[in-house]
Amino acid sequence: MNSPSTRVSIIGAGKVGSTLAQRIAEKNLADVVLLDIVEGWPQGVALDLMEARGVERHDRQIVGTNDYTDTANSNIIVIAAGVPRKPGINREDLIKINARIVTQASKQAIEHSPEAILIVITNPLDIMTYLAWEAADLPKHRVMGMGGVLDSARFQTFIAMELGISIADINATVIGSHGDLMVPLPRYSTVKGIPIDRLMDAGAIDRLLQRTRHGGAEIVELMKISSAYFAPASSACLMVESILFNQSRLLPCCVYLHGEYGVQDIFLGVPCRLGSRGVEQVVELELSDTERAAFIESGKLVAENIEEARAMLKTAS
Repeated sequence: MNSPSTRVSIIGAGKVGSTLAQRIAEKNLADVVLLDIVEGWPQGVALDLMEARGVERHDRQIVGTNDYTDTANSNIIVIAAGVPRKPGINREDLIKINARIVTQASKQAIEHSPEAILIVITNPLDIMTYLAWEAADLPKHRVMGMGGVLDSARFQTFIAMELGISIADINATVIGSHGDLMVPLPRYSTVKGIPIDRLMDAGAIDRLLQRTRHGGAEIVELMKISSAYFAPASSACLMVESILFNQSRLLPCCVYLHGEYGVQDIFLGVPCRLGSRGVEQVVELELSDTERAAFIESGKLVAENIEEARAMLKTAS
């Protein structure tokens, strides 16, 4: 069991960050520091969550702050700061705004917690994870992005809805970028070990693949002024739990690849084992030629966007 001093700091107290703080505290995983640039906001969220302890029955401490000093000695830093996906914000603007926020937040947070593991939630996720790694100057096994857990959870949900089967019996796997070029893998998605292509026809599977690829956009379109936050927070919480309790869970996460799956010097979603040191092992699945080509294609776009983001940061500095 973890000691009472275990601490997770969440940078960005918006809907994802505040929901993640709630998940971590109410599951009794760690104390939480919630940081935001808006004065009073993280303090108010933290106080609200603290006042729920009498009902939720946990003794975790939740602190809201505008000062990175208060995040010192964190075991895990979660970067949830930035502008969410909204109608009217194009890809270039999202990259430009969030690249600056993520690099500054990562650098400042790690200055106060040099031994921490860094988890990135901010979109565009694969690009932001790479930029956070560069800014924080950490070993590659201590930096990761959340996307694959979320994408796989969405695929899992859609399979359960399609078949009318308990989600507890379903495992789904999605690799590649956290975006339209993600690569859901029906061959590695099962119901009690039975591949889904034994339980539904190709047309149904293709429909679920498309819905998974556009899962985030579907929610943005419905909400109009916001984006998903419950499922992203739950996905990040699963990663936090696996690290803090050294569970060595096999999870699809955005991690650094250096030759695996045929790509170099990039963060992209693949199955990996998460434990107390961070990424313990990257698991390389056997892919068909079509799957591998789709994975490499998603990586090419991410690599191009990383260079674009670097250029934007250089121009802004």
